[in-house]
Amino acid sequence: MEILNLSLPATNRFASNYLEQSADIQPFFHYRFNDMDEDMKRIDELDSRPFPRLEVAAHIEGFMERFPSSVAVKKSIDKLKQNNSVVVIGGQQAGILTGPLYSIHKVISIIKLAEQKERQLGIPVIPVFWIAGEDHDFQEVNHVFVPVKEKVDKWTYPEKVHQKKMVSDIHLNKDICLSWVKNLIENFGETEHTNDLLAFAEAQLEKSSTFVDFFANIIMELFKDFGLLIVDSGNKDFRQLQKDFLTKQIVHHEAITFSLLEQQKQIGKKGFPITIEASEQAANLFYYDEKRNERILLEYNREIDRFVGKSGVISFSMEELVGLVAENPVKLSNNVVTRPLMQEWLFPTIAFIAGPGEIAYWAELKLVFEHFNISMPPIVPRLNITFLDRSVEKDFSELNLKLAAVLSRGTDRERQGFLEVIKDKELEELFSNTREQLVKQYQLIQAKTEELNHALLPMLKKNENYLLKEISFMEGKLEGAVKLKHDILLRKFARVDLALRPDGFPQERVWNIFYYLNQYGLSFINDLMAGAFEFDGRHKVIAI
Repeated sequence: MEILNLSLPATNRFASNYLEQSADIQPFFHYRFNDMDEDMKRIDELDSRPFPRLEVAAHIEGFMERFPSSVAVKKSIDKLKQNNSVVVIGGQQAGILTGPLYSIHKVISIIKLAEQKERQLGIPVIPVFWIAGEDHDFQEVNHVFVPVKEKVDKWTYPEKVHQKKMVSDIHLNKDICLSWVKNLIENFGETEHTNDLLAFAEAQLEKSSTFVDFFANIIMELFKDFGLLIVDSGNKDFRQLQKDFLTKQIVHHEAITFSLLEQQKQIGKKGFPITIEASEQAANLFYYDEKRNERILLEYNREIDRFVGKSGVISFSMEELVGLVAENPVKLSNNVVTRPLMQEWLFPTIAFIAGPGEIAYWAELKLVFEHFNISMPPIVPRLNITFLDRSVEKDFSELNLKLAAVLSRGTDRERQGFLEVIKDKELEELFSNTREQLVKQYQLIQAKTEELNHALLPMLKKNENYLLKEISFMEGKLEGAVKLKHDILLRKFARVDLALRPDGFPQERVWNIFYYLNQYGLSFINDLMAGAFEFDGRHKVIAI
């Protein structure tokens, strides 16, 4: 494998400014990333704060017992118990078969940065992946995209979930899931690795009861030898560790919302869009309603001094919510504003691995953190990776394409230029002249029709349009014949787009890791992890 580093713009303007560490965005963060001096300041801050290290380590140890493990995992748990240890952390939803590639890229980023920081800082640094199991958007995790007949095809897991359940609570029908997974993998096309991959998927599914289980089993089987630790935010035992912090969030809910809105005003003044939707009534907590089997967002109604949800169907005083935390914290969970706070209270974080969208919303939280007299961790952009197959690289060279341009916008501009070159100009002129003559003749006929029978004019116009349509149809057929002569080259454009910019999106947002495991084998992950990655904001193109 060869790694090429390219400078590409991020997927949003704010993230691009962050990668450049521009003066406009610096006031919205407490630390600069990729700076040893900043890391040392962060370590000093973490040393001054208490963390429930032993409790968190004990929870992770128990939680991970049912997932693939290794000596490296056990070492990471032991490291987490040490007073001078820190973590590199990041998270994602539990997508079926791990979801889009960027989930895998995030895991790789967490592990590689933890290794790098441990070498640089000389203290234990543990990679931690936070599975967003408390999320209830099933439509975001229940599908993968598959290349079918040189097009992007969406394959949705067939079981329906009608309530707003947390993903951690969504159970799998193993027979249905296995049949769906087998069909999907077989659709990739049989290779020397297909049978091993099918056996791998079946083994992980057999050990799994829920979506989160299936996700975690796959992730840990692929990355267990690199000391990765995982937590599930939807896990009931994990919520028990959060009691004190949930109480803080409830007591300070108005200050949290006020701080968020104030920070958003400052960001808006700089001309950047706001990413977190929030109102003055936001309580930034969800309540799990067992009767309705759904997760309900709470708001604070000042007029009645109560927390309400779903148009007042549920309602709590502050005392009742605080009491609920003490008795049954599983009933409450974080939203996008309070999850980073919870993470920061639980883990001594030397770096948070963030995608482009996450960078933008963390910026809106600075004053929220300051309200609690803590700083946000250094926010490190995750590795942006594109896999470049050698066969696609060959097509690339033959078409004389620029890699950076294709990764940014696809091949449409170059394809259109090629079509202009191969276009039969004489044929185009013949059809243009034919249309022009037809229109002129029909103008003369129209004048005559107005003299003879004005009522026939609509029929005349319809007749003219029909002939023009037939001319265009024939022109299209002959243009198709021209394209057919160059079909091999045009298909190369299509292959390049499908591989690198499917449906106009970055590869990592569409394709799934199982496609590549089918092509290159389960050892593909170890080959990736052997690479040397720099966290410099540049795009990593891996030629395979």
